[in-house]
Amino acid sequence: MPVTRLSPASVRLLLILALLLVSLFSLNYGALELGPQAWLDPLGDQGRVLYQLRLPRLLLSLFAGALLATTGAAAQALFRNPLADPSLIGVSAGASLAVVTLMVLFGGWLLEHRLDALLLPLAAFVGGLASTLLVVRLSRTLSGISVTTLLLTGMAINAIAIAGIGGLKYLSDSQTLRQASFWLLGNLSADGWMPVLVLMAVALPVLLLLAREGRELNLLLLGVSQAQLLGVDVQSLQRRLVLLCALGVGAVVAFGGLISFVGLIVPHLMRLLCGPDNRHLLLHCALLGALFMALADLLSRVLVSPAELPVGILTALIGGPFFLSILVYRLRTGGVDA
Repeated sequence: MPVTRLSPASVRLLLILALLLVSLFSLNYGALELGPQAWLDPLGDQGRVLYQLRLPRLLLSLFAGALLATTGAAAQALFRNPLADPSLIGVSAGASLAVVTLMVLFGGWLLEHRLDALLLPLAAFVGGLASTLLVVRLSRTLSGISVTTLLLTGMAINAIAIAGIGGLKYLSDSQTLRQASFWLLGNLSADGWMPVLVLMAVALPVLLLLAREGRELNLLLLGVSQAQLLGVDVQSLQRRLVLLCALGVGAVVAFGGLISFVGLIVPHLMRLLCGPDNRHLLLHCALLGALFMALADLLSRVLVSPAELPVGILTALIGGPFFLSILVYRLRTGGVDA
C-alpha cells in the first residue's frame, strides 16, 4: 500500500501553525503563569519576566532547534546515511571540549572583560570544526568516505572528548564545576538578549546557505560518481557542509550546552511526512526542529515546576530509544554498510 505524503505547502502550513501555538504556550506558562497584563505592561513584574526572560529563551530554543535539525539533515544527506547525526560524528564533542576548556582555564577573565558571549561561540566553532575534520579525514578511503568508519571514529572522538571534559572538571573550582556541569546537561536559559542576537547572526546565514544546497544533495543521493557526472563538485560540497555544520552546531553548543539527538529525530520524521527531497526537507527540518526544541523547553520548565529539568535530558530520553530503533531496523534489513 503506497504511503500518502502531504504536499510541501501543507507541511509548512501545519508546522507554522503548531509553532505559533507552542510558542504562545511557552511564553505564558512556566513556574509563573502570566496574564494579559504582561503583554501590555513591559515595565511591570510580569512584563519583565515575559520580555527579558521568556521571549529571549523562546527565540534561543527556536534558533537552536532549527540549526540542530537542519545540520542533521544535511549531514545525513552528505554521508548518505540516516545515522550521521552531528553529535555522533564528533561535532558536539569537539565543541563541548573547547568550551569547557575555555570555562575552566579562562572563565574568570572572560566574565571580567565580558567576552564570554563572543569567545565561547568562537571556541565552540573551532573545536567542532577540528573534530569534524579529523573524523572525516580518518574515515576517508580510496573509494570515498566509509560511513561505518565515520560513525566509529565519531564515537572514539566523543569518548576522548568526554575524558578531556572529565579531567578539566576535576581540576576546576566548585563554582566553575557547577557551571560546566549544568551547561553540559543542556540549558537554554538566556542571560539577556546578547546570546539570542549572536545565535541569530549565526543561524540565519547558516540556514540560508544550507537551504541552497538542496539540489546538489539530491544529486549526491544517487552516488558520488553519478553526482560528479552531473556536475557536482563533491569535495567542495563536503567542505562547505562540514564548515556550515560545525558553525551551526558550535554556536548551539556554546549557548545551549549538549543537546543531543535533535538532528537525528527530526529529519527522519520529516522524511516520513514529505519524502526525501532535500529542496523541501531542509526548510521543513528547520521548522520542525524549532517546534521540537520549543516544546522540549516548555516541558523542561513545567514538568518539575518550580524547578527546571535540563532540556538535554529530555532530548536524550526521546532520542536514545529512537536511535536504537533505527539501528536495530537497519541491522535486520541489512542497511548498515561496511
